[in-house]
Amino acid sequence: MDRYAHRKSACTLTFLDKQGNPMPGRKVHARLGKHEFKFGCNIFWLPAMFDERVPAERRALIQKMWESWSALFNFGTLPFYQGRYEPKEGVTMQESTLRTAKFLDEHGVALKGHPLCWHTVSAKWLMDKTDEEVLENQLFRIRREIGAFKDYIHMWDVINEVVIMPIFTAEENAITRLCAKIGRVNMVKAVFDMARQCDPNATLLLNDFNTSEKYKELIADCLAAGVDIDVIGIQSHQHQGFWGLEKLQEVLARFETFGKPIHFTENTFVSGDLMPPHIVDLNDWKVPEWPTTPEGEDRQARDFLAMIDELFAHPQVEAFTNWDFCDGAWLGAPAGLVRLDGSHKPSYDAMKQRIWQEWHTDVTLMTDENGQCTLEGFRGEYAIEVDGEGASLTLGKNTPEQTIQL
Repeated sequence: MDRYAHRKSACTLTFLDKQGNPMPGRKVHARLGKHEFKFGCNIFWLPAMFDERVPAERRALIQKMWESWSALFNFGTLPFYQGRYEPKEGVTMQESTLRTAKFLDEHGVALKGHPLCWHTVSAKWLMDKTDEEVLENQLFRIRREIGAFKDYIHMWDVINEVVIMPIFTAEENAITRLCAKIGRVNMVKAVFDMARQCDPNATLLLNDFNTSEKYKELIADCLAAGVDIDVIGIQSHQHQGFWGLEKLQEVLARFETFGKPIHFTENTFVSGDLMPPHIVDLNDWKVPEWPTTPEGEDRQARDFLAMIDELFAHPQVEAFTNWDFCDGAWLGAPAGLVRLDGSHKPSYDAMKQRIWQEWHTDVTLMTDENGQCTLEGFRGEYAIEVDGEGASLTLGKNTPEQTIQL
């Protein structure tokens, strides 16, 4: 049995010449260029590639990282943490972020903005506002960001980590204060309603690191209240070691019951020493150095393959985002697929082998007397070549027949 059959389709292709006549006995080369499944990674470092104030040596390294990133992924996450994106009220990073989004869009990368509302990395200046003013600001921000990026970003983590939001104590902030006052469901509904109003066609996610029944209950309560959630976002930061297939399957079983697409939005495997198991809040682990090691790199590659194999086999999982691409980012962890110098780890090579070789379609077919042939392969966007003429097509779930005129 093919455990990835749900990732594939078959399509009867009919080839016509410029006069509309069938093209029998022709070789057809079909190559998958972009998976339907979203294989992704955050890409917070890319804006520096366009910033002339950044030292040339650093920009050259980022260029190298971009080339490696784009050879592997088709889906990127850009940062919209309000505390960094808008450190002073009304002063935003829109220009540099917009330039980056445009570049990625031009290179065929699907994008997600993360997040529109969150209690961590919140804007300090919100603390001086009343709860009503904080909510008004969040709704204004959603209108501003979705409006400005509407041509390039069609997916958003609307609100992040709501399970802990009203009881969060690590840092005083205005978002926790507001959520505690109006309640989780009202908070979620307010921001989702505004996001949907701003872009009716956007894909909107609720995202959380809490994978327990509490998150399931929150989702159920939000849906019952009419919140228009498109996708369930699940974080899987595994700094303390791989969950294991049993837990992963339990998490999938818990959230598949909603019948909605599932995205693994933030996945981390470290290639150095594991974080001690007694650490509850990952942010509490602070070490002067956290180097990658050969043994850790081998473990990281194995863990990546075990997890991505299981997720790709699940029909409701539509996206997987790695967190981060290069070592030394969040928590200073060796969590990248590439090292600090941009060189590839075994995990990068293993993922590339899976995505672009084992889960890849590159075939040569022959048209019959009617100018037809059947393309069977992984769903996604294909480049087609016949007699030196090029064309493109999308092999999807509901594309049993397509006609291509050359």
